[in-house]
Amino acid sequence: MRIAISSDTNNGIASIISDIVTEMGHQVIKHGAFHDVQRADWACVSAEAARDVAEGKADQAIVCCFTGTGATIAANKVPGIRAALCADAFTAAGARRWNNANVLGISLRLTSEQMLREILAAWFSTEDDGSQKESLRYLQQLQGAGVGR
Repeated sequence: MRIAISSDTNNGIASIISDIVTEMGHQVIKHGAFHDVQRADWACVSAEAARDVAEGKADQAIVCCFTGTGATIAANKVPGIRAALCADAFTAAGARRWNNANVLGISLRLTSEQMLREILAAWFSTEDDGSQKESLRYLQQLQGAGVGR
């Protein structure tokens, strides 16, 4: 899969996340601090990664910032995106299974390398089970109506 990854700084797991995703067999598209800058704006780089998914340039995205919250909020502003902030593998699997999330939000501060590996393994190995189709359709209608933008 093609995975867009963004980070606003090179702190914490930012230095290893793209290597781990590549090790897992995915192609990486980098945004933000990965490009020889010490800091990039979290809102801009997260939206860029999410737009890659919305426009079909990437299959999924991973957005990172200090807490992961801002990056996840920014990604969710892009139409067609369902971003989920995940701090553990169970939440990551649930976000994929029940919410058909297509963007993973990660905290650079709180996520260890071991936890990152567990989260990514759960994220990439779990598919949408279709059980929440009506709820997801409702969210899509809200987004189309401009609610939450």
